[in-house]
Formats: sequence, structure tokens, C-alpha cells
Amino acid sequence: MAQPHTPTPADLQKNATESHASTPSDERGRTALAVGVVEKIAGMAAREVSGIHALGSGFSRTFGAMRDRVPGTKSSIGRGIKAEVGEKQTAIDIALVVEYGVVIPRLAGEVRSNIIEAVERMTGLEVVEVNIAVNDVHLPDEPDEEEEEEPSTSGRRPRVQ
Repeated sequence: MAQPHTPTPADLQKNATESHASTPSDERGRTALAVGVVEKIAGMAAREVSGIHALGSGFSRTFGAMRDRVPGTKSSIGRGIKAEVGEKQTAIDIALVVEYGVVIPRLAGEVRSNIIEAVERMTGLEVVEVNIAVNDVHLPDEPDEEEEEEPSTSGRRPRVQ
């Protein structure tokens, strides 16, 4: 009668290597994405569409502009964007200020399409919805917020020497 074979360390290594080769790499760990990652990707994708003046509501843009002036803080690419991120899916809400003259339904479709394509390609998450809120229309003769927020001189005319 033959004796049973006791596996050697080389046999165990060979079996471990063979079992890992048959297991896809995405089943060997988990990748967690922070909400901010999805928001930044969506923000960049939205900004690529012509006809958008700014992202966010008036309050979030004003607050963000003040925060950006604080030393040590970084500009928020994801301003005006809120995302909910699960293990396999994400939903995104975005607030926009559009340029006067753009066809808003067409612009919204382009923004939605660009965000979905970028987020799905870069994260592997399924985008289940992109909700768009148009909060304002920027008129050609309106100054940008940055122009309005520039510190003015004390209201006096410059001294002539």
C-alpha cells in the first residue's frame, strides 16, 4: 500500500501561486474612494464644458473665496458639488452658474454626460444620477466675484506729485 504524500514547502508554494493566479486581483482587496475624490473629478469634468461661469451657489462661492484667501488652505475644485459614494455606485449633485445665452438643457446634458464618463472611467463606480441645479445666469456686463471682492483704495483719488 502506498504511503500518503506529505506536501513539502515547495509544493505549498506552488499551490499558493497557482491559486493566486486564478483569483482576479480585484478580489484580493478593497479600494475605498473618499467622497472628495469623486467631487473633484466631477468638478474638473464639469469645468471642461463651455458655457459654465462658475460652480456652486452664491453663498458657497463667497464662502469658498474667503476660505481660499486663508494661508495654508487649498482651492476647492469640488466646490458646488456633493456626492454620495457607496461601494459600487455614486450619485452626484452639482450647482452651476451659466453664461448668458447658453441653451441650459443642452448644457446640462453635456455636463451630465461629461461627469458620468469621467467618474466612471476614473473610479470604476457606476454613476446612478447627476442632478444639476442652475442657480444663476452670469450676464456679460456683470463683474466677476473676484473683481467685486478686490480691496478698493480708501475712496480717495490718487495723489498727484
